[in-house]
Amino acid sequence: MLVSGRRRLLTALLQAQKWPFQPSRDMRLVQFQAPHLAGPHMGLESGNGGGVIDLNAFDPTLPKTMTQFLEQGEATLSVAKRALAAQLPVLPRSEVTFLAPVTRPDKVVCVGMNYVDHCKEQNVPVPKEPIIFSKFASAIVGPYDEIVLPPESQEVDWEVELAVVIGKKGKRINATDAMAHVAGFTVAHDVSARDWQVRRNGKQWLLGKTFDTFCPLGPALVTKDSVTDPHNLKICCRVNGEVVQSSNTNQMVFKTEELIAWVSRFVTFYPGDIILTGTPPGVGAFRKPPVFLKKGDEVQCEIEELGIIVNKVV
Repeated sequence: MLVSGRRRLLTALLQAQKWPFQPSRDMRLVQFQAPHLAGPHMGLESGNGGGVIDLNAFDPTLPKTMTQFLEQGEATLSVAKRALAAQLPVLPRSEVTFLAPVTRPDKVVCVGMNYVDHCKEQNVPVPKEPIIFSKFASAIVGPYDEIVLPPESQEVDWEVELAVVIGKKGKRINATDAMAHVAGFTVAHDVSARDWQVRRNGKQWLLGKTFDTFCPLGPALVTKDSVTDPHNLKICCRVNGEVVQSSNTNQMVFKTEELIAWVSRFVTFYPGDIILTGTPPGVGAFRKPPVFLKKGDEVQCEIEELGIIVNKVV
């Protein structure tokens, strides 16, 4: 698994060099494992595509999971900032296994039809209020883990998405205060079984969206102060090296602040909660003829400044 993960990563990084993206050198929080370590650890990715600094080695009192890390707020973030400033040893990327930045959130909130160009692709009006659904947390896998095709579906599709990670608890949050509740951003793949999303289960989207492995995340939680503008980032998906989605987060109908304000009317947000903010055009279901993922495919989801996730379909 580790060897194949390294190979996929190398392929992805070579592909990524074709993009004129400037790699971020800022706060990139990760959850990772290594053969010499017991259980998951918190770390810092040393730049987009770089090695990992072990935060728990720097300060053994730090939590070892992202959710607990975020729950402690500024106290843990300040330790991470000190670690970033210190010239600490970096574990080579080939020696670690990246986990999803958040593995067991209280909730995964998803937003449908949230890109203007994706609405045009379907010839449907732009929504007047956010369309909200969800995935179960059990769908989450790491940035280089495999996507497992379920035998129940013949129409598994791709969707690259910007994911927001909540850092502070809140209910009925004003849009003007919303960014104070955001820890940062990461890359998500909202894998979708279209047959179950649009025809089965009474046309409720949940089951089609939440098969195991249907939510790859990563590679890092890039803190909000390290992202130039989350609503002006290039966003891209490739299947077997071919670009299938290419847009910009400036096409989002409802921005992060509006989504947090809207959803928090109904539910309380907790540290570690994830919001998948919608996908741009280019999904397989709307191609003529439709194209769906098959065994052996490799999907790369990339967002400017945040990084790239690479998932083999099995």
